Formats: sequence, C-alpha cells, structure tokens
Amino acid sequence: MPHGDHTDYVHDGHLHREHDGHWDECEPAGHSVHERHEHVHHDECGHAQVPHGDHVDYLHDGHRHAEHGDHWDDH
Repeated sequence: MPHGDHTDYVHDGHLHREHDGHWDECEPAGHSVHERHEHVHHDECGHAQVPHGDHVDYLHDGHRHAEHGDHWDDH
C-alpha cells in the first residue's frame, strides 16, 4: 500500500518497507494527531483496513489513520 514516498507491505500484522536492500518495519515516530479529521472510520466506511499490531489502520488520502482515544492519529 502507498505510504508517503514508499510502499508498505502488510505481513503478520506488521508493515514492512524495503530500505537499502533490506526490510524495515514501518512504524510512526512519536504521536502524530491528524488535525481536523471529521470522518469516522469503521468497518463499512469504504476505506481499506490494514491490520497493524493490536489495532486496525484505515488507508485515507494516501496515509493511514488509527483511532486513538477521542481523535485519529496519522500513521
């Protein structure tokens, strides 16, 4: 799936990306709140679901959103 300037591959609940001839897990650095995100993701919202560790990310506008408390994070 597209993620910023690269492609991630889902494998066993983790996201991997190729980097300099090897594979890295693609994890967000720190906490990144997606500001003013009014759309609520759910099973039938129409966005692709991506298993990610202990939760599900939703592919939206070229990046992944993850529910976090009362807001959505960019992943």
